Amino acid sequence: MREIHGNIWDYQKTAIVAITTNGEVAKNGKAVMGRGVAAQAARLFPWFPGRLGACIAEDGNHVHHLGSNLVSFPVEQSPYAVPDLVLIEQSARELATLADTAGWKMIVVPRPGCGGGGLSWHDVRPLLERYFDDRFLVITAE
Repeated sequence: MREIHGNIWDYQKTAIVAITTNGEVAKNGKAVMGRGVAAQAARLFPWFPGRLGACIAEDGNHVHHLGSNLVSFPVEQSPYAVPDLVLIEQSARELATLADTAGWKMIVVPRPGCGGGGLSWHDVRPLLERYFDDRFLVITAE
């Protein structure tokens, strides 16, 4: 795992970009996109909340490959919940497995739960290191 600084969206054309998400689906079937990278993804890709909502409804709050080099990375059960370290570790494991299966060469992940979620990078980093190799870039906004 490598740590970098920059704009996550600069990588969307050349790498897989993980979007930190929650598991709540609204009555309209769309995933609730909350804040941070999730809210940015909803603005940039208007189809994203609907596609993620369908995946969550069918398979639960897991990592989902949604197309256009985007994957979900669940960090909490709802936008009103505190990010969950157990869920973050589960998401890291699922993303690493998916990357292996799909043969992805570069995956960019924001610091999960550490922005608006309020978790300490000191607590989250060791969870990711267990699963992420040098293909994984953990990005911090400039």
